[in-house]
Amino acid sequence: MFTSTGSKGLYKAPLSKSLLLVPNALAVLLMLVLPQYQNLFAYNLQAARQERQVWRLICGRLICLDLKDIFCSSLLIYNFRIFERRFGSRKFASFLFGTWILTALVDFLLVEILHTLFELQVDVLPSGLLGTIFALFVPFYCTVPRVQVTPLLGQMSVTNKTLVYVVGFQLLTSNAFMWLIALSGLLSGLLYHCNVLRVQQVLFVPGWMAHSGSLLLEPLFTSSEPTVEAAVGMGATLDIQRQQQMDMLDQQLMMSQLAQFRRNLQPPQVLAGLLNWSQFFPSLRQRVQNHPAVFPQPQQPGQSQPSDNTPIAEEQVARLMEMGFSRVDAQEALRASNNDINMATNVLLQL
Repeated sequence: MFTSTGSKGLYKAPLSKSLLLVPNALAVLLMLVLPQYQNLFAYNLQAARQERQVWRLICGRLICLDLKDIFCSSLLIYNFRIFERRFGSRKFASFLFGTWILTALVDFLLVEILHTLFELQVDVLPSGLLGTIFALFVPFYCTVPRVQVTPLLGQMSVTNKTLVYVVGFQLLTSNAFMWLIALSGLLSGLLYHCNVLRVQQVLFVPGWMAHSGSLLLEPLFTSSEPTVEAAVGMGATLDIQRQQQMDMLDQQLMMSQLAQFRRNLQPPQVLAGLLNWSQFFPSLRQRVQNHPAVFPQPQQPGQSQPSDNTPIAEEQVARLMEMGFSRVDAQEALRASNNDINMATNVLLQL
């Protein structure tokens, strides 16, 4: 399932791991050891505008100085690591860099609008990578499929994205002017995600910088591939545990169907100089398929075997391709899941 959390931790996400460790370590250092230097990392727009302290636009937008902001932003960065896995570290870094530059410009613009229209003077804003984190909600909303977990009230339901939105709302309410940072981040994320004015071709991480960063970050922050899949936390009630077990069985069935479908697509391999005995002595699976009355196969209701003739909706194929999957994999997953895009996404993410 394309959930916010996952069993592979920070595997294939060295940049996300560095964003979790380095800024938080510096923030703890400033709070406990060097509190006299906290003012240097305050996001003071008045000092940057009137006293020409432009360096505050850099230092004030790197390290969080509030414990609640550190906790919420760390949770969100950990959940948004899925984008680094999907698109790669360079593209993920380009999005972070582009939105980090855009949020600085939008922050000044929004502050000036508030001062002009409502005579509200905003001097200091919450510090840290908060604008960039709010910008990540744009691709999260647009590209991550919404999978219902359990119904709540009427049309409302708990989905795989609910926890991320709850943490984002908690971060939004942590400061009186956090709404300005959130609005700036959402606008910047929308501009970069939609490539308005070809901003993606202007604000990006060059190849040489990405290569240098990989040489520096990967030895320090690369996580080894987990050898054993983490156990799924079981629910508190018997009904929830049964539902989780059914979901796991359904997912295993989908994976086995997709694997069988791929094996059926592969042509038989014939070694040179050897006789292909399978054409004279068919396998048990082929004999069962040719004689269903002699060897009946039970089939669960609602499950169908994937076949080449299963019609596929091109809109769903296009949607999966926009998420980064290839056309062949998207078609196979949709055939195996009877055109259920949520189940197809779950299958593709397990490959």
